[in-house]
Amino acid sequence: MVQFNALLFDLDGTLLDTAPDFITSINLQLKAHNKAPLPAQLIRTSVTNGSVGLVQSAFKTTPEEPGFEALRTELLSIYLQHLADDTALFTGLKELLDTCNNRSIPWGIVTNKPWLYTEATLRQLHLLEPAACVICPDHVRLPKPNPEALHLACQQIGIEVGECIFIGDHVRDIEAGKRAGMRTIAAGWGYIEEHENIADWNADWIVEHSQDLYRLLFED
Repeated sequence: MVQFNALLFDLDGTLLDTAPDFITSINLQLKAHNKAPLPAQLIRTSVTNGSVGLVQSAFKTTPEEPGFEALRTELLSIYLQHLADDTALFTGLKELLDTCNNRSIPWGIVTNKPWLYTEATLRQLHLLEPAACVICPDHVRLPKPNPEALHLACQQIGIEVGECIFIGDHVRDIEAGKRAGMRTIAAGWGYIEEHENIADWNADWIVEHSQDLYRLLFED
């Protein structure tokens, strides 16, 4: 069994499957612009790159192009209306969080998703209160892969970085965790882009399926 005294999770693609609501939102936006919908899988793998990546994929444009920011703002406005319609914990993670709560093991969230959307999502899913901390880009000077947010999370929990494990589905998560001095788990169930080989991230562990995370942390 892995020894730890706290867990930190990335949000989108790690703790929560938020892709269904991004799929809804981006395709509603495309429909409003008289464009064909995108395949769900393409949107899923773009979620990891945030609203910028989603707009780039959907409209085949770049942030430097005129009108890009207007499209991004429009998408976020639509998403705010749908962000908890179908979003849910990945399979097995409710049991894991319940076990943490029952054993008084603090768990928290460190995400590059802005507080406006993070707070609204977690509140609707009744996950805001149980979390020991929720750190967003709004709370730090530099987002992941900078380790500042992870250090802040440990300060808020009141725990040493070496006692904490950080779990994420992007190389920036693993880089941030390693730079912070934490052990890391690569979430293979997350929004992994096709060209990515998660073994190259050099996480301490790779877990391919969310339902297997409990076994690693509490049974092995």
